Amino acid sequence: MPPNVSHGFSEPEFKGISGIGSRRRFIQSSALLVAGAVLPGCKTSTAAPQPIIDIHQHLGYSGRPDDVLLEHQRSLGIARTILLPAGRPMNCPATHDGASNGLEASCLGNEECFQFAGAYPKAYAFGANEVPDAPGATREIEKYLKLGAIIIAEQKFGVECDSSAMQRIYELAADYHVPVLMHWQYQRFNYGFERFHKMLAKYHRTKFIGHAQTWWAHIDQSYVDDTTNLYPKGPVTPGGLTDRYLSDYPNMYGDLSAGSGLNALMRDEDHARSFLERHQDKLLYGSDCNDVIGSPECQGARTIATLRRLAPGQKVQHKLFYRNASQVMRL
Repeated sequence: MPPNVSHGFSEPEFKGISGIGSRRRFIQSSALLVAGAVLPGCKTSTAAPQPIIDIHQHLGYSGRPDDVLLEHQRSLGIARTILLPAGRPMNCPATHDGASNGLEASCLGNEECFQFAGAYPKAYAFGANEVPDAPGATREIEKYLKLGAIIIAEQKFGVECDSSAMQRIYELAADYHVPVLMHWQYQRFNYGFERFHKMLAKYHRTKFIGHAQTWWAHIDQSYVDDTTNLYPKGPVTPGGLTDRYLSDYPNMYGDLSAGSGLNALMRDEDHARSFLERHQDKLLYGSDCNDVIGSPECQGARTIATLRRLAPGQKVQHKLFYRNASQVMRL
């Protein structure tokens, strides 16, 4: 999930519901209240021709209230939403001395996601997360894996991708047969993208899902890492590092969410069509959209519309929107 990225709308502040106890009471009483509401910025133009799993959403995203999230997902036509928690707030190098707590977007943690998904078990599932090099990190993640978490995510911390702390998480993911979703952002989150192939080979039992700016910039063979050019434009030269990871490693998958995923699809639509066909068994729809009521445009809906336009046929669309996620997450 990109930090502080504008998806084409402003982000008004919301106070939301604070405290797990009050949040639990709100969750239990809110489901019916939003059933008839419509978000003008999020509704897709037609009813979804196939079910959609959204593998990338957050509670409390940029202060968004829970009832708005519920309607946001309903309006997009999402059949199942995976909530990705933040790690526990702490001041340490991995969180940039606290600056990236809450995934840099006020996202809530393990317990809140667990409680929310428990209130809506047919529509929501949850992940488990923790700052990887914090004391007891794998113990905290394992606690929620035992409670039913289906993914370790979103790993969005300032650590080396092949550090001992991260390798312990990869091992835990293999033991529990859950994927690890990683936010790749040059010089900010998950350092060492160019050498990640060593981890893919070493932890071949672990499924990895790539996400965010550096992951999507590297579909282009000509791309050179640059903190000032995280959303490159223009034609793509096929054969970039991301393309090779997806082609060469059976345990590597891609998350189509956020502005970075949408940019990768729209910057060169001819390349996007061939990329979607080539990796049709490896790509998963996610929204990672923090849209709220009154927003002029919803990035999650734009990604759905773009995939429907560019994906070669209903069979491939079904894989991108539903089948791949169902298989990777064992839903």
